[in-house]
Amino acid sequence: MSDETPTAPSRRRARGGGAARRAARTAPKFEAVKFIERNIPDFDILNDEALELIEYNAETVLEEIGVNFVDTPAALDLWRAAGADVDGERVRIPRGLARALCKTAPSRITQHARNPDRTVEIGGRSLVLAPVYGPPFVRDLEGGRRYATMADFEKFVKLGYMSKYLHHSGGTVCEPTDVPVNKRHLDMLYAHMRLSDKPYMGSVTAPERAQDSLDMSKILFGADFVDENTVMTSLININSPLTFDPIMVGALDIYARGNQACIISPFIVGGAMAPVSVAGTLTQVLAEVLAGIAYSQLVRKGAPVIFGTFVTSIDMNSGAPTFGTPEASKILYGAGQLARRMGLPFRSGGALCGSKLPDAQAGYESANTLNAALLGGVNFMLHACGWLEGGLVASFEKFVMDADQLGALHSVAAGVDLSENGQAMGAIAEVGPGGHYLGCEHTQANFKEAFWRSDVLDYKPFEQWSDEGAPDTVQLAARRVEKMLAEYQKPALDPAIDEALQDYIARKKAGMPDAFG
Repeated sequence: MSDETPTAPSRRRARGGGAARRAARTAPKFEAVKFIERNIPDFDILNDEALELIEYNAETVLEEIGVNFVDTPAALDLWRAAGADVDGERVRIPRGLARALCKTAPSRITQHARNPDRTVEIGGRSLVLAPVYGPPFVRDLEGGRRYATMADFEKFVKLGYMSKYLHHSGGTVCEPTDVPVNKRHLDMLYAHMRLSDKPYMGSVTAPERAQDSLDMSKILFGADFVDENTVMTSLININSPLTFDPIMVGALDIYARGNQACIISPFIVGGAMAPVSVAGTLTQVLAEVLAGIAYSQLVRKGAPVIFGTFVTSIDMNSGAPTFGTPEASKILYGAGQLARRMGLPFRSGGALCGSKLPDAQAGYESANTLNAALLGGVNFMLHACGWLEGGLVASFEKFVMDADQLGALHSVAAGVDLSENGQAMGAIAEVGPGGHYLGCEHTQANFKEAFWRSDVLDYKPFEQWSDEGAPDTVQLAARRVEKMLAEYQKPALDPAIDEALQDYIARKKAGMPDAFG
């Protein structure tokens, strides 16, 4: 634990826990659905022979080629003690060692939210949806494309809190460039804690920022609770190909020791950072994930981790990444199978697109990945809404368009109702040949919930739509953004905890000069 962790606020938390729970129970209630539990089968694209071949090849990569742990002497010491061959920064892992180490990682993770009703389960048949992560730019209909600010960040957190089908508040939903680089993580984390009561992600941009995330979470939840439970997920990107850098490894160390969940995720643009072939990329993905998860278990046996995969292809003419392609879906399906064979939660997917605008290209590409993620067994989906321009831009309109469409995933995942009501034999008998079902008893009893309906898209007759200004989808989404923000009400937060968080942030900021580089 950092020596910056306050002790007095922790004592206040012990007395204020009941007040916080009462505040959560009496806070304004917004419609929010539970995380998805799939009642449909996963789509398996590879047979057992193919999976065994990829697994064998991945272990060959680890044993003969190895992975680099750059400028991380403590990590190299752990690998050496575990029996790996360490040559400089290159770590070669004997066949079977990484897989054996990974066996202590849990198969399902409970991530607690400060509102217990928002707590999520990651793993098994579940699917948890989280928003876009990381863009330095934002876009909306009124202001166009611009650098993100803290005000933009807070708007996204509010929209995420108000979005019915989002289960998670996320992390860096955009990068607020008006706050110093070395201090913005404090403001971002505080925004998630104050403006939402859904689960959130911690900072990974430096080990000390990961420590701040852990310390602030101990203020919010109580130190003992955080020591014994997972309250954060965090994204640890592998510097593909086959390289772990000191920033990510340092953050992973903090979170693993602190019992907080890490998504161990290669970041791959196929053809640039991995082979152009599906099988070759899956081999590299598995090798990198095996090394990362095994390392987490060296840090702390039983540390919660998620098998991550983020893969796009590349346009060989422009060099730009492409999204929603068949090859990316094949890799997602295959990686899901590999994760399930290891008994680990799986992260992939999102409403990914390369389009510059929330247009038809964005819709097609996003839908391709969203549906692949649902069928591919993803347990934690980052970038589920708001992603634009290859991840450079977080779009307000696309955020609500995507978040709305996540409702369709919930409906498909529920499968087919085969109960007596679902069979509808009484309705068929009542209507008989040549009738209609609009007025029958079964329709009257079920019509409100029978069909999923968008809260954004237009279903009106042409004449009514035209009389209302003939709005396109982006204009409808902009109206939805305005409505949601107007209706937003901040969830209650124990004043003592809020004061302690603000005090921590103020002291941390005062202790270092601003840095924008």
